[in-house]
Amino acid sequence: MSARVVLCYGDSNTLGWDATTGSRFPQEVRWPGLLAAKLGDGWRVVEDGVGGRMTIYDDPVLAGVNGLRGLEPALRANAPLDLVVLFLGTNDFKPQLGLAAGAVADGVRALVEHVLASDTGPGGGAPAVLVLGLPRLGRHHGFSAAEWARLPALLHALTRELGVGFLDLSEVTAYADADGYHLDAGGHAAVAAAVAHAIKGAR
Repeated sequence: MSARVVLCYGDSNTLGWDATTGSRFPQEVRWPGLLAAKLGDGWRVVEDGVGGRMTIYDDPVLAGVNGLRGLEPALRANAPLDLVVLFLGTNDFKPQLGLAAGAVADGVRALVEHVLASDTGPGGGAPAVLVLGLPRLGRHHGFSAAEWARLPALLHALTRELGVGFLDLSEVTAYADADGYHLDAGGHAAVAAAVAHAIKGAR
């Protein structure tokens, strides 16, 4: 029996950026690596994280970070996929972009709909989808805390409407205080444990 494949599609928090050292955490510390260990044999976890990646928007400074443009190649490269875990939205809240929570949720919706319309799952169907809501902000983040706080309810509503999974990471962990919007090692461990529990519970 072939291994079930999980694609973890995200930004620098999936890449495993350590805001304290300015480098990546080792694979065994990053949440996709920990997830693979927790799921065990019979699963293959693909890590696809890009620093600065957004949902459907272009960054005026960084090139190649539009998450919707990168999603199709990621789906095709790793098909057939049993599950796509989407962990995006943090960079959409950059103050210079001026996006409200509704616009961030719209971006997540477009990503989910793209996956559900694809034929990159088992038997030429669509993969299942698990949307990760964002962790709580740490200190020194510089984002709009009010808009950030509006996002979980919006994501809960859209995932329920679209019939996909939702895990609210604000109930699980917070970003580290080093910069306010990156996970520390403990945050990665918390995310991995929560995602593994969600996946096993959905089987």
